Amino acid sequence: MDQVRAYRMFQKMAQYPHLLDEMREIFLTSLTERGIINEETIQLESRQKIQQSHQEEASPELLREYTNALIDLYFASHFNDTEIEDYINLARKRDRFRHLNTILNTEDATSAAIHQALKEFCVIPEGHLFIPPNEAEVVRVALISRFISGQLPFVGIAKKHLTTRDIYDVVEHSVWNESLSGKVGGKAAGMLLAYRVILPRFEAGDPDIEKHVILPKSYYFNSGILSDFIEYNDLHDCYSVKYKPQETLEKTYHEQEAKFEEASFPPSVMDQFRVFLETVGEIPLILRSSSRLEDSPGNAFSGKYQSVFITNQGALEDRLKGFVRGLKQVLLSLLNPSAIAYRRERNLLDFDERMSALVQEVAGRRFGNYFFPLAAGAAFSINRYKWSPRINEHDGLVRMVFGLGTRAVDRIGGDYARMVPLSHPRLRPEITAAQIQKYSQKMVDVLNLEKGVLETVSYIELFQAISHPDLYYAVSISEDSHLSPPMFKGKSIEPDNTCITFDNLLAKTPFVPLMKKILGKLQEAYQQPVEVEFAWDGDKLYLLQCRSHPAMEELGDVDLPEDIDPEQILFSNNRGTSNSVVKNIEYVVYVDPKAYDQLRTPQEKLDVGRAVGDINRTMESKSKRYALWGPGRWGSNDINLGVKVGYEDINRSLILGEVCFGEPGSAPEASYGTHFFNDLVEARIIPMAIYPDDEGVGFKEDFFLEAPNQFVDLAPSHAKYKDVVHVIHIPSCTAGRLLHVFQDGRSQRGLGFFAHDQEVFT
Repeated sequence: MDQVRAYRMFQKMAQYPHLLDEMREIFLTSLTERGIINEETIQLESRQKIQQSHQEEASPELLREYTNALIDLYFASHFNDTEIEDYINLARKRDRFRHLNTILNTEDATSAAIHQALKEFCVIPEGHLFIPPNEAEVVRVALISRFISGQLPFVGIAKKHLTTRDIYDVVEHSVWNESLSGKVGGKAAGMLLAYRVILPRFEAGDPDIEKHVILPKSYYFNSGILSDFIEYNDLHDCYSVKYKPQETLEKTYHEQEAKFEEASFPPSVMDQFRVFLETVGEIPLILRSSSRLEDSPGNAFSGKYQSVFITNQGALEDRLKGFVRGLKQVLLSLLNPSAIAYRRERNLLDFDERMSALVQEVAGRRFGNYFFPLAAGAAFSINRYKWSPRINEHDGLVRMVFGLGTRAVDRIGGDYARMVPLSHPRLRPEITAAQIQKYSQKMVDVLNLEKGVLETVSYIELFQAISHPDLYYAVSISEDSHLSPPMFKGKSIEPDNTCITFDNLLAKTPFVPLMKKILGKLQEAYQQPVEVEFAWDGDKLYLLQCRSHPAMEELGDVDLPEDIDPEQILFSNNRGTSNSVVKNIEYVVYVDPKAYDQLRTPQEKLDVGRAVGDINRTMESKSKRYALWGPGRWGSNDINLGVKVGYEDINRSLILGEVCFGEPGSAPEASYGTHFFNDLVEARIIPMAIYPDDEGVGFKEDFFLEAPNQFVDLAPSHAKYKDVVHVIHIPSCTAGRLLHVFQDGRSQRGLGFFAHDQEVFT
């Protein structure tokens, strides 16, 4: 029987005649390691058998034949069929691995040649035996640098977690140009790395994470294909846009936008797009920017580049038009003025930034004409938004909404996301049922598959139009001035009496412990705070994106100065503070909330945002230290609730203050975790909210309105808004004093006061 097994094993081995010696070397090593037999004993037994066959002298060739036969016989006798298959395949892996390494180290190797060598290695069954890590690392690094990201901090982490087969999976799901090689970009790289950190391929994983966490189906359109678009349409002038003066970029952007709209992809690339769309079928897609720099350590690019939803419904050619239109928008976002300002500030303009696209199936389900997940948002491993001393910042924070996650990461006027401290998931900044309802989400972003658009709808109207089986997890019911989540999943829910709280999702699903585990593992791997974007639907947590998160550099305990002359105090605040000290502020720019509210047209409010941007650039050119205060929510997409500005309009301010009149007892500013807030953190701008009508808050509005206004001198083209925007040179109004701001996170108290520099102490 053993001889039959040995014969069958040899038949498998004989398919790879050039590897027979290597296979037997592997077999003999394993026999020795298990204590079954060693080389010396096999040699001795071979000689004995030769003598027993009446052949007096054992020639080297004959001895080798007997030795090989005995190795095969012993191995077949002591190893089962699965193990035999594994060891044969290990020899095949070693052979193809050497070939892959050779190709990778050939100077003029094409991406196609590397792809073929990678495929030859990865089509061999994975099994349970692997190339030693110290040997595999050199190939992993080369593959990561070639196809995924060349950012050294990323490569240093990724080589410990991404395997050769992971990279092959990426290449197999890529649409790429063989003549113009490219990478999949930072966003795709971050997502892949995060998934392998929490679910390692070759190690035992956490069973809860294995059960509930998945990646959405993802496809990679690398930078070579999008560079081909530039080449084909002779759009090379777009590469010089980044060097133009910041104040001209908006006009230039719109000029390039018109060129992109008229341009087309090469016919061969269009054929690739058709094949891709035929393969995925009519499933909603999101086209995410994934540039070389994006999501790399230290450069988050939060919200700078564009992501585009497409419903992807109907005839193939119609779907193709929508797909191409979306890809153009993603590529065009390289020229976004905010992105260029961000790069200029970090001395990244000279970097050869290229854009890839990460195309993912949208997480969620269809309900009638609508498609959306139950919940989506962003999660942070460090929670700097602490409204209660009970909150443990190291357990993290989740910012989540019902429906698509766009409302969680963008500043949305008049609406709110649920903020969840993972140390105390049910803890809220609001106290009463009325407050919880007031500061709960009212609108939902969904994909309207019939209209083919991203649409914002009232959650009550949405719930009335569809039947959602998981509404139980999302809402609480208001009865007799009391708010509570549904007791039973099958209970009929009347939408008019509900508000979105996610109380049951947080209490009765594994969401919270899962998220804490994920954030902990990722922070440990990255060795710095992280942010992930996610969706939750059914009982699955979809990991959409991961990047290192800019942590607000907090001081140690901050003690507010005492014995400050009340006449010199400009303001005090008592909520949403984090430990910070900003001294020697020379200018204050103040957008009067009341005057702003009186502006009659949307254009006038947009013009105020442009005026603020011009002042910001003037302050930069003069190297002046200034603080910026204004109405409601800076950067809101609703110009009635705040001044619409981009990163490039506020990036030189030291403080960005939001003044909210007429809102006593309102919820603390809930912008933490939005792309806009992340910009402030990265730029080391202190965010601050002041509620002048709150008890115990001081705010000298008269100073802002009556001090000499230098606005017209600094922004003459916007002179008509001199009663809306006030630019105050503080030393001129305070006998040479400067503004100093102290914020104490422990006591949730802050103070802004005028003093000569030598009078200020910490």
